[in-house]
Amino acid sequence: MNVDPLAEIVTLLQPSASYSKLVEYAGRWRIRRNIEGKPVFFAVLDGECRVVSSGRPPIIVKKGDFVLSPSTNDHIVESIDAPRHGVELMPTEMGEGRFRVGPSGEPVNLKMQVGVCSFASPDAALLVSLLPAMIVARGEPRLALLLQLVGDESRQSRPGRELVLERLLEVLLIETLRSGADTTSVPSVARGLSDDRLVSALRAMHARPAHGWTVVDLAAEAAMSRSAFFARFSRIVGLPPMEYLLAWRMALAKRLLRADRVSIEHVATQVGYGSASTFSTAFSRHVGMAPMRYARMAFAA
Repeated sequence: MNVDPLAEIVTLLQPSASYSKLVEYAGRWRIRRNIEGKPVFFAVLDGECRVVSSGRPPIIVKKGDFVLSPSTNDHIVESIDAPRHGVELMPTEMGEGRFRVGPSGEPVNLKMQVGVCSFASPDAALLVSLLPAMIVARGEPRLALLLQLVGDESRQSRPGRELVLERLLEVLLIETLRSGADTTSVPSVARGLSDDRLVSALRAMHARPAHGWTVVDLAAEAAMSRSAFFARFSRIVGLPPMEYLLAWRMALAKRLLRADRVSIEHVATQVGYGSASTFSTAFSRHVGMAPMRYARMAFAA
């Protein structure tokens, strides 16, 4: 079975749009974004700016660039000539879906379509940890078009709006992750899927999560020695192979427990455990509660 791990992760995240807006920037300005960890994405329509975030060098983004931060904590977007301190500003609404940043008398030097979305999945933190912290895609007009569609749909009240937005965001996220320049440099499952050796092992884990995988088995899928595979997987994906497999199995187990009133034995079998008791022990250790309690809470929500 041909399984796409990236598509599975994005689908499990259950993305939904909070808003999308056109923002014009003028003069010297700086905005600090800290929106409760919600994913932020923006397309540069004209001009350029600097993005500063912890743990990585500042980057300059220009017209045609698209930036996605699945796990926004605290980053700064500023004009190229912004001073080291001061000029922190807030957007001013100019009309429906349109905002301005900067002094009113200054000419506009940047236009961006900015969006914020949220992930409904209870496993969002886990799944996002498998993705790069920030992705920059350059010269991909499809992304700007997708973002425009997200913005148009989010401002309408047409039938099926939420479903259309969810599907558009899934496509947007997948397209960004597979075309972003940073997916080749930051440890993540996206980088692992672009690795000729590791992609076979990742696809095998996602295609057969119930299989009794060992590091030796997965190394054979990648046509590598056990030690070389373990080191390469850990470095490129950002987690050791069996830790990644456990995280994925637990995400699938949560989905099964939320989806229907299935037995613990059935869930255990589906995610690779030989008995309900061994699965319950692993689930409780990983999630912090027994699977039956998790299921009851999910149905009560």
